[in-house]
Amino acid sequence: MLTSSAKAKGRKACQQVKELLYKYAPDLRQGDIDITPSGVTGVDLKLSPAAKELYPFAIEVKNQESLNVWAAYEQAIKHAAGSSDMPILFFRRNKSELMACLKADDFIKLIR
Repeated sequence: MLTSSAKAKGRKACQQVKELLYKYAPDLRQGDIDITPSGVTGVDLKLSPAAKELYPFAIEVKNQESLNVWAAYEQAIKHAAGSSDMPILFFRRNKSELMACLKADDFIKLIR
C-alpha cells in the first residue's frame, strides 16, 4: 500500500472516531475535537478543555488489516504519559466495525 493511501485510510478512521465523539456529546462545538495532521507526534485527536471534561482520553486511532493491539495500545500509553488522560485505542479494519481498547480498570472507572 502506498504511504499516501495508508495515511488517507488512517484519516478516515480518525474522522469516524471524531464523528462518534460528537454524536454522543451534542453540547460540544465544532473545533472542540481536531484531527492531528499525520506526521505530527502525539495523540491522533486533540480535544479542547470542554471535550476533555467529557472524554478524558489520550486517543490513538489505527485502521489496519493486521494490527498488533499491544504495540498500538503502548503508543496510546506513551501519549498519555505525564497527564491524567486515560489511554484509549480505537481500531478497525476494512469491512469491520470500529472497536475500542482500554484497561479494564479505566473502563470500570468510566461506567461507575
